[in-house]
Amino acid sequence: MVLGDFGRSVVFRFPPAVKCRLVSRLTIHPEPDRRKEFLMNRALLVIDVQNEYFTGALPITHPAGHLEQILAAMDAAAGRIPTIVVQHHFPDPAKPFFQKGTPGWELHPEVSSRPHNLLIEKTMPGSFTNTPLAEWLRERSIDTVTIAGYMTHMCCDTTARQAVHRGFTVEFLRDATGTLDLSNEAGEVTAEELHRSILCAQQMLLSEVLDVSTWSERL
Repeated sequence: MVLGDFGRSVVFRFPPAVKCRLVSRLTIHPEPDRRKEFLMNRALLVIDVQNEYFTGALPITHPAGHLEQILAAMDAAAGRIPTIVVQHHFPDPAKPFFQKGTPGWELHPEVSSRPHNLLIEKTMPGSFTNTPLAEWLRERSIDTVTIAGYMTHMCCDTTARQAVHRGFTVEFLRDATGTLDLSNEAGEVTAEELHRSILCAQQMLLSEVLDVSTWSERL
């Protein structure tokens, strides 16, 4: 056995049996790459970032800077974790928006120009309904999904709940999701109130709600 000592070598002579025991005890097992393992378990879902929410019938108004934060999340994910882009359309031609092939249905150009690992088309609020999303995630041993996109109270909220029901851990990005003022037969609610109430409900038993800056540090 030879041990280095600042440029000097010291030689120890051991009987064969002792040598065997020493080799056994000195076997070094390399530490697993925890960073790689951690990153491969997460995927970013970018839900319905389509022109309808910018120049169409459903302009998103809250929170401020929502698109910039979605793009920041995509940029942070690039080369580190998978990004899945989800695109919605209504098969019913009577619906006044999200008709496939129209300008409103198209992805926002800032999203379509960024890299992604999978594009999923859906026809219901939940990204798991009648899509290959769950199978794709499980084939890659992904157990955590991060929610970004539109609208907070509809497709983002529904997808997050579906993910939890399927056994996935969910992160919900508070500043990379967005919504609008809502008024219907049930009443009225501002975009800020609607967004905040969904975040509070998600945090209660479903998702971890956090901002893009905090989330990006985990990558």
